[in-house]
Amino acid sequence: MSFKDFADRSGSLADSYTMLKRRMAENESGNPNAPLSASKFLLASAEASAITALLTNPIWVVKVRLFTTPPNDPSAYRGLWHGLISIARTEGLKGLYRGTSLALFGVSNGALQFMAYEKMKQWGFARLKKRETAAGRPYDDASAKLSNTAYTVMSGASKLVALSLTYPYQVIRSRIQNNAQAHLYPTIPICISRTWKDEGFRGFYRGLATNLVRVLPGTCVTFVVYENLAWLLRTQGAKRQQRKAVEVSS
Repeated sequence: MSFKDFADRSGSLADSYTMLKRRMAENESGNPNAPLSASKFLLASAEASAITALLTNPIWVVKVRLFTTPPNDPSAYRGLWHGLISIARTEGLKGLYRGTSLALFGVSNGALQFMAYEKMKQWGFARLKKRETAAGRPYDDASAKLSNTAYTVMSGASKLVALSLTYPYQVIRSRIQNNAQAHLYPTIPICISRTWKDEGFRGFYRGLATNLVRVLPGTCVTFVVYENLAWLLRTQGAKRQQRKAVEVSS
């Protein structure tokens, strides 16, 4: 998966998550920016991950086959759109959503990642508030911002934890969606059984290190950019409200 693909998927997930999180907070307290409990964070991120998984599953099917089919193979796809059209014609909707059950199981990846990330952020902002208060400096939630280093460490750590816990499903999903291995892994139970029998526990974590090297930089960049944009929009909104308040009072 290229960085652009990862960024697109991460952006879609982050947007859905933010919208659901704000809606939950508003329904619960009337304030869309109010902090949520860990269980609410988990629920919001799971719902966002499920939406993203359903929207992007056909793309994942094509990408798996593009990477696992030799270019000189007559059945090789020329690109993403050719792959989507070919699968729709020959296998129908079922082919495009092959492995969807595993994709939905994989929502735990995004759910765990966002829950861990949000709790780390809460801890980080609590420390920042305590430090600013102790130094006698004013603290404002609307303008408060952690360092880019903190966002990088938090996003990387949360992704590392989530991916390590849920990686086996990605291995099974890739093998199920791979046309060249369809005769070896026709169903999910057979795939799990054969992987365990032939490769043992290590088989479920094959390629984890490579995946971490490929995914972690994209995760960190995406979250740092997202947090900076969110902070910019938040502070600009606060300034507009202040100006309106001054105009009304005058």
